[in-house]
Amino acid sequence: MIDLSPHHQQLVDDGYTIVENVIAPDLVAELLADVRRLEADRASRPADNRFEGNRTTRTYNLLAYGEIWQQVPTQPQVLELVEGVIGDECLVSSLASISLAPGETAQVIHADDQIQPLAKPHVATVCNSMWALTDFTEANGATRVVPGSHLWDNPDYFAGPDADPIDSIPAEMPAGSVLVWHGSTWHGGGANNTVDDVRVGIAMNYCAGFIRQQENQQLGIPSEIMATFSPQLRQLCGLGMYRGLTGNIEKQSPAARLYGDADEVQLWDAEPIPGAD
Repeated sequence: MIDLSPHHQQLVDDGYTIVENVIAPDLVAELLADVRRLEADRASRPADNRFEGNRTTRTYNLLAYGEIWQQVPTQPQVLELVEGVIGDECLVSSLASISLAPGETAQVIHADDQIQPLAKPHVATVCNSMWALTDFTEANGATRVVPGSHLWDNPDYFAGPDADPIDSIPAEMPAGSVLVWHGSTWHGGGANNTVDDVRVGIAMNYCAGFIRQQENQQLGIPSEIMATFSPQLRQLCGLGMYRGLTGNIEKQSPAARLYGDADEVQLWDAEPIPGAD
């Protein structure tokens, strides 16, 4: 039995915590094998942009690709820590795999609630986690975190390509461990300076239960009626994306995917990234 009390406290004090060896080795191996299967079946390639990386392969929407992924959002120790940050009745925000290959450069340092126009610090709206399916080391690009940055008073730090460096530390951890962090904690993927060590992790992200519409417009309105709406009305009903990111399905808006509405500019393709330059 893992005593989670110190981890709850570290989330309060530092904005992140690492729970080592919390995932059974057999499950780690099965998840890693399925990541590789999906990447092969989908002929996945890096997105080749400055936010998602030039040598990083990502597979989104994993709950749609096999029963094994149903075990991830409900993992009891991780979920307890997440609920300690954003409260009970939280929601799955996204579930994706991230394979960071040799030669990848460091990701832009950012906060996951950065696009939300809220003065900081504020009530937590986001809490995310990274499952290590392989060892995370500084050399192979372990996630870098900025301890205590979730408490910054309305920070004006913008992590653009010309920004001054910000002090961060690598969240090194063995396979089977999980990094959990507050949505206001500044962080980013590290640079993979190895020759042949692909760092593979699972980004299991959550948002607070109050971050949604009062009525479920997407399911409450029959699809044949939604098809008669204007693109503007479909946006208002939640079938668009916020800043080209929130509400996406594999980087596409539901309105574009279901009704052929115009594609929206992705956050990572915008110039500059909102709140990052």
